[in-house]
Amino acid sequence: MNLHDLLDHHGMATNPFADEDAQTDPVFQGRCRASTFHPNWDKVYGNPGNPATSIVFGEKGSGKTAMRLQVTAQIEEYNRSHQNNRAFVTEYDVLNPFLDRFADRLSGRTRRKPAKVLDQWKLWDHVDAILSLGVTSVVDRLLGVTQASGPSGNILPEDAVKRLDHFQRRDLLLLAACYDSSLTESFDSRWFRLRRKLRYYPWQNWGIKCIGWLTKSIVLGTTFYLRRYDWLTTVWPWLIIALGWAPWLAQWWRWSMQALGVSRHLRCINRDVNPLRKVLSQFSGRDINGQPLPNKRRTDDRYELLYKFQGLLRALGFSGIVVLVDRVDEPHLINGVLDNMKGLVWSMLDNKFLKQPGLGIKLLLPIELAKYVQHEDHDFFQRARLDKQNMIPSLEWTGAALYDLANSRVTACAKEGSVPQLQELFESGVSSTRLIEAFAALRVPRHLFKFLYRLLVAHCQSFVDSQPSWQISPATFESQLALYRRDQQAVDQGLSAG
Repeated sequence: MNLHDLLDHHGMATNPFADEDAQTDPVFQGRCRASTFHPNWDKVYGNPGNPATSIVFGEKGSGKTAMRLQVTAQIEEYNRSHQNNRAFVTEYDVLNPFLDRFADRLSGRTRRKPAKVLDQWKLWDHVDAILSLGVTSVVDRLLGVTQASGPSGNILPEDAVKRLDHFQRRDLLLLAACYDSSLTESFDSRWFRLRRKLRYYPWQNWGIKCIGWLTKSIVLGTTFYLRRYDWLTTVWPWLIIALGWAPWLAQWWRWSMQALGVSRHLRCINRDVNPLRKVLSQFSGRDINGQPLPNKRRTDDRYELLYKFQGLLRALGFSGIVVLVDRVDEPHLINGVLDNMKGLVWSMLDNKFLKQPGLGIKLLLPIELAKYVQHEDHDFFQRARLDKQNMIPSLEWTGAALYDLANSRVTACAKEGSVPQLQELFESGVSSTRLIEAFAALRVPRHLFKFLYRLLVAHCQSFVDSQPSWQISPATFESQLALYRRDQQAVDQGLSAG
């Protein structure tokens, strides 16, 4: 018996349970993303106009990635109707590039042990990575890049450049010098293109260079005009030329040292010294003096740069920033090891950072890390203040919630003109009460989908096309449930032993 025929008989165009990963699941990406939510959804999503931090712990397959995609989609919808009070979304879930660059800065001996690498990862490295993602997204959109980075809801207004005053344009250029990480073109050519777009011209810098060229031209021109070539064998013409170039040389030295400091202390972002010095030297002295740079091992400068980025976004119509942290167990440097995950995440659990005004950090973390939280000391809880962070200790699903989820997916796969229901797939001996009880034992959506897919396949394999059966019997349901739970338990024991 063909599975497609079974689904077609019940009015379904596709299999509701064929996919398990939210990022590639067409059923979820279609109707379910906008209509089916976890019971704790409101606590996680909050108010996009005034975003707040949420910390969610959930086991594998509980829907953390689905929740991240839903937050992104809902904020995109929210932004369409709130043009001057939008939320800027940064998806901080692809961590390998940042961790790889960070590890490359360390000694070969340290790199061999991921725990030692992550022990040196600090809060300011997280801020650098988040600013890199956000700044690159803004610059992409200002320059009209075809495939701009970041969620599509971060679209800028058509008059974005006009909304920025002189100092905000300077701030954007300064942030781009430090954090723009596009791979579409070279760093310095992209920065100069952005400067032309923003119409920011460093007249003072050009004036200093003109003094040097003018001094050189006057001295050499006078020498050749008077034909006093013997002057060139003396010290004073060259001394005058050197004095004319002294302001530019002093500025060159200053920015070389600043570029070297930034290059050394931006540990998760690649910045070569010479292109960075070339860019930094384009700023006028009166504009750049006293401005923060990420050239020290501390968070103070990063907070100031984050304030600048928030100020830019407010001018562009974004009242807040939402940072979605997900998939912290997937980078190859972490490789699912709990101690490594803790080394990466724990530095973010700082109340000053998590409660930053206008910044909402959505931490979607593996459930195993919740056990580490329970064993932390008093100082940790004073620093993290988890009681103020909208924490969800476990992203749990009840049997009834899973039943509704499965039913919504069945409805989402309906053919035109039909309204299929999950209960119709089963004989009367399998009641909704029994389904809810069985689903509760499966705990999470991923196990639910795997079980229902296996159940449908097993049912179809028990009948031939000439004598089909359109409903699943209680015996088939119970036997397949017992087999699945046995396999699930074996996998769980294997993961625990590992």
